[in-house]
Amino acid sequence: MVKEIERAGLPVVHMCTIVPISKTVGANRIVPTVAIPHPLGNTSLSYEDEKALRRKLVEKALKALQTEIHEQTVFED
Repeated sequence: MVKEIERAGLPVVHMCTIVPISKTVGANRIVPTVAIPHPLGNTSLSYEDEKALRRKLVEKALKALQTEIHEQTVFED
């Protein structure tokens, strides 16, 4: 799905917990997330800390959308 949306001219960020799978399926902009059961959160954190974590991940994804790339790119910390 990611590749088809990009083929239409819209940049897409694939946020995932298992980066090698994202690379295999051909995602171009990859943002690693937390864990399989809670990719965009961490239930062991306080409400405030989890909110900060989610914000950081979303901001990283937004930055990835704005970044021009020429090959598959993993946006680490």
